[in-house]
Amino acid sequence: MFSHIMIGTNDLDKAKAFYDAVLGTLGAKPGFVDRHRVFWRLPSGTFSVSLPIDGQPATHGNGTTIGFAMDSTEQANQFHATAVAQGGIAIEDPPGWRGGPNGLYLVYFRDPDGNKICGLHRPVKA
Repeated sequence: MFSHIMIGTNDLDKAKAFYDAVLGTLGAKPGFVDRHRVFWRLPSGTFSVSLPIDGQPATHGNGTTIGFAMDSTEQANQFHATAVAQGGIAIEDPPGWRGGPNGLYLVYFRDPDGNKICGLHRPVKA
């Protein structure tokens, strides 16, 4: 459904360093800088950060969450731990299962610009 997701940042260098580390846990290579934007490409899609084109400060959306698919609970935990180690802020419940035995494994954090990011692992159904 989606070709890409782009979020705003007020510090391109800081956002690049943060997401190089965090998205590296998913196998992404360091982001490609294109003027006022940085792109990370994986087979599943493109994630990007950008300085706002209108010159106004970047802000995060209240009620907005960007979710990344995780291959395992271990990958989700590494994604979360790397984000926190790089200056992200852990939010909501600690990483873990939600919704019982058929639920989802979720991790949440805010990036340095305040964007709400989720790592989500869906268990394989037998």
